[in-house]
Amino acid sequence: MKKSLKYIITVAVILIVAYNSVYFKKLSEVKAAASSKQFDAVAYAQNYLVKKLPVALNKAMEVNELTGLLQSNPKEAFDKYSHALGIGNIRFFLVKGRGEITKIEDDATFVLVKKDSASQVIKIATEYVFGNAIRDASGLININEFNNTMDFNNVSAEINKIIRRDVLPPFKAGAKKGDRVEFTGAVELNQVHLKLDNIEVVPISLKIVNR
Repeated sequence: MKKSLKYIITVAVILIVAYNSVYFKKLSEVKAAASSKQFDAVAYAQNYLVKKLPVALNKAMEVNELTGLLQSNPKEAFDKYSHALGIGNIRFFLVKGRGEITKIEDDATFVLVKKDSASQVIKIATEYVFGNAIRDASGLININEFNNTMDFNNVSAEINKIIRRDVLPPFKAGAKKGDRVEFTGAVELNQVHLKLDNIEVVPISLKIVNR
């Protein structure tokens, strides 16, 4: 009787341990986890910035020309030059420009850009580079390339990280008021609530010239 009781207890313990050691996940979760492990967002972001994006930047609009078109014919500007990966009012543009630094703040540099008879002060982000502007402004990335939204969002995070690491520090270390600056970047605008008096450029390239 004692042996039988001991045997029953032993079996019960084994079953309890085995039960607590087994758990189930949805197949979709397992596939998503496996895909995220395989996808290299760092390599993708680097390849995008070095090999893909320069082609699109060759066609970037001069920032004063863009704002001029947005004032005279906003529909044409958005239809022809903006990109977005979803349906909505937020659109992204690739821009370029050259001008003189008028003010430097902790998180931004202000540049007076003159082109022909047009001139305006552009705010260039130099600290808080986040969001999807650089990823989406070129129109070169297709969301269908990605198996899940995590990989897709990680691309933006890695692109922004590269800009904060490689582009901003050397510029901020040497920039001063009066310097001439050359830049390319992405601009986010709302086509329904369009505001052109405080355009902010998220930089892709940013360098001091003609010092």
